[in-house]
Amino acid sequence: MKAYVFPGQGAQYSGMGKDLYEESALARELFEKANEILGFRITDIMFEGTTDELKETKVTQPAIFLHSVILAKVLGDSFQPEMVAGHSLGEFSALVAACYLTFENGLKLVSQRAMAMQKACEANPSTMAAILGLEDEVVEQVCESIDGIVVAANYNCPGQLVISGSNESIAEACEKLTEAGARRALTLPVGGAFHSPLMEPARVELEAAINNTLFSEGMCPVYQNVTASAVSNPEEIKDNLVKQLTASVRWTQSMQAMIADGASSVTEVGPGKVLQGLFKKVDRAFPTESATL
Repeated sequence: MKAYVFPGQGAQYSGMGKDLYEESALARELFEKANEILGFRITDIMFEGTTDELKETKVTQPAIFLHSVILAKVLGDSFQPEMVAGHSLGEFSALVAACYLTFENGLKLVSQRAMAMQKACEANPSTMAAILGLEDEVVEQVCESIDGIVVAANYNCPGQLVISGSNESIAEACEKLTEAGARRALTLPVGGAFHSPLMEPARVELEAAINNTLFSEGMCPVYQNVTASAVSNPEEIKDNLVKQLTASVRWTQSMQAMIADGASSVTEVGPGKVLQGLFKKVDRAFPTESATL
């Protein structure tokens, strides 16, 4: 079975999507429509912007979404997924590519999500840290032993778990996890504590937007971050999408479930090759590739 996966925040780079814009009339039309919907020329920042400009949440999230979704659209009939998944923000790209959401509605939701997350970050100074070389259970136990807010946020692959929380709690957790034998405990250059209870104000805002958006039947099941299992019911998908902002991204479990359910290969659609690398950490022999025109 053919699986397609869509990257999340962190995969952005200057010049992303420019080849699509130059080579495809459909891509140009969709990029220009996106500029109109967003009310600013995101294409200028994607194609010519600095790393710092691309790092702004209100730019990063729509930029990665657009690169992924427009590439999927341009692939046309050769895009025939039998299962899809996306890492965090990438779940929105997956849902548009698999026809659960229209391009316009998907972009509006991603933009609203980015703004709501930015606001939540400004209200609560917070961060995330990557913990390498420890069992998930050990990381979870250390997080639970700390008084402040710190949780397991992104289960990226075996031996790589990202934690999320207040600045003080993350610092304390990193210290304790290093003592517990972590190979590295590295604070990440992110704007805030994504996928933690500190995103609650953003979750409330996004819930209203999602409930006002039409979701349709899609072309194949989506493995959602919150459940790490195949979902195809639009109401269930909406519910999981709302929970996603404050819940863990169960990516390790999603990859394992896709392979167990018969995925024979995976194609990464969008900027970078991060997700292919994570699949290799689950099964070194598993066939992976990047989507190309």
